[in-house]
Amino acid sequence: MLWLVAGAALAAGAARADGASAGSWQGGPGYRTYVIGDESAPTPDPVIGGLLLNGGGDWPFDAFRWFTEHAGHGHLVVLHASEATEIQDRFYNDIKGLKSVRTFVFTSRAGASDPRLLAAVRAADAIFVGGGDQSNYVRMWRGTPLNEVIDAHVAAGKPFGGTSAGLAIQGAWLYGCMDSISLTSTHALADPLGKSVTVEGDFLHSALLEHILTDSHFDARARLGRLFTFLARAHTLDPGRMLAGLGIDESSALTVEPDGTATFHARSAGKYAWLVQPRGYGELQSGRPLNLAAVNVTAIGPATTFNVRTLDVQAPAFTRQYDVVDGELKLREPLETAR
Repeated sequence: MLWLVAGAALAAGAARADGASAGSWQGGPGYRTYVIGDESAPTPDPVIGGLLLNGGGDWPFDAFRWFTEHAGHGHLVVLHASEATEIQDRFYNDIKGLKSVRTFVFTSRAGASDPRLLAAVRAADAIFVGGGDQSNYVRMWRGTPLNEVIDAHVAAGKPFGGTSAGLAIQGAWLYGCMDSISLTSTHALADPLGKSVTVEGDFLHSALLEHILTDSHFDARARLGRLFTFLARAHTLDPGRMLAGLGIDESSALTVEPDGTATFHARSAGKYAWLVQPRGYGELQSGRPLNLAAVNVTAIGPATTFNVRTLDVQAPAFTRQYDVVDGELKLREPLETAR
């Protein structure tokens, strides 16, 4: 296996997160690295593709165990731009079932071209991207060799996941937060063409999410309005593609199989994934608030059957429609049927 070769080379010079020295490799230009476990061990089980879309907050452990199973209980690489070993320790010590977890913490764009880093990511059975500020990922990775390696990993049928900012970057279009100021729904709705509505494209490429724009912390930070805005803004940049929004509540996740079948997981009741499907976008005007009519919103819960490829939903937790009138959300009752 590739990991027998690459893992042995990496283990020869790694900075162990548990404090034990396995050599001198602590990083390189633009990154630091940490590892826990045995990188030379073979991957025990088959590796299966799929996506872990986590909404931030506490982890729903069953979703993360699904992820480690799809990784063949083998070797995970965590990519981050702020924390150090928190995610890898949680995977290895709390979720369990992995042979090793290596973390790369990026400090500049140079890290995304480092040969040793690229070899480790290329050899990974699974990749997971942490939270924080997604503009760091856009600036440091887009158009780099690492960007190509991540795309190849997903295309090869290996699992990929992320939480919070690591969820935000997974769609065909994404909210880049390029000013590093988290945009509220109120401000987004008030000026959908404003400079803070930084919708970015041509970053990560996944066939499963080619018609999806994601958002996280959905319930806790009241982000329905800003997701409406992101979709409207993305439509001005990519009018030929009918995008849907997928917002995921805190402490919940969607696990997505290679055929697009998605399962919802949550740590408590009352959590959902929110599928947002505008029926039209009107005309955006600079400095003017958003106006939309009859935006369909479907709640995906534990009993819901959902496919991210087809956007087919069976047994939704509930369905709603909203109008946006001069930047304000208004629940429409009764629902307007499609014409």
